[in-house]
Amino acid sequence: MPKTFLITGANRGIGLEMTRQAVARGDRVIACTRNALESSDLVALAKQNDSITVLGLDVCAEKDMKQIAVGMKRPIDILVCNAGALNSYGGLQAADHDTASIANVLMTNIAGVFFTARSFLSHVLDGTPGKIAIISSIMGSQELADSNAPIYRASKAAATNLARSMAVELAPQGVAVGAYHPGWVRTDMGGPQAITSPQDSAAGLLTRFDALSLATTGIYEDFQGNKLPF
Repeated sequence: MPKTFLITGANRGIGLEMTRQAVARGDRVIACTRNALESSDLVALAKQNDSITVLGLDVCAEKDMKQIAVGMKRPIDILVCNAGALNSYGGLQAADHDTASIANVLMTNIAGVFFTARSFLSHVLDGTPGKIAIISSIMGSQELADSNAPIYRASKAAATNLARSMAVELAPQGVAVGAYHPGWVRTDMGGPQAITSPQDSAAGLLTRFDALSLATTGIYEDFQGNKLPF
């Protein structure tokens, strides 16, 4: 049975590839981007496939997002919180860990997940069954801590924690929640030296979302289904 996805950060990288592969297998996607005018690849893909609806959505602007959600009447089977930001791979002394860039990372990667889930929860509850997938990272694992990108790592640890909290809260309502590491992916964020293609990452993630259920809610795993240490 075809599913309806809502994917944030669908304008590039993993989000764009998940959108492409989901509609290729017969699903429908509400593909969200902060600025549709600057999302030429997504807009071009949507023009080729009427199963894609492009939606201008800033995950940091909860008031606007709530208004959009109120006006949207479609149920969501799988809500994918994919929008993310990285300010620096540097350590404690890196100059680009400044106030504005840190605020953007924390708002996008933490508050953005929270606001998205809260804004569209009623639509997820109408799904069959509704699920929430949060794109986290192995870099958020406490057991696998390293010294680079501390702000990004902290934000992804918090995103995973949000997934666990939501899994507990929403299980009685029938909504399963999972946190996922997409791999080290060749995207603008991951860089050209990354070992995983966007195509492989997206295919694996879609498979993991399909497998998510109330029996596995709260899972933290990678795109290949390997469980990760918190």
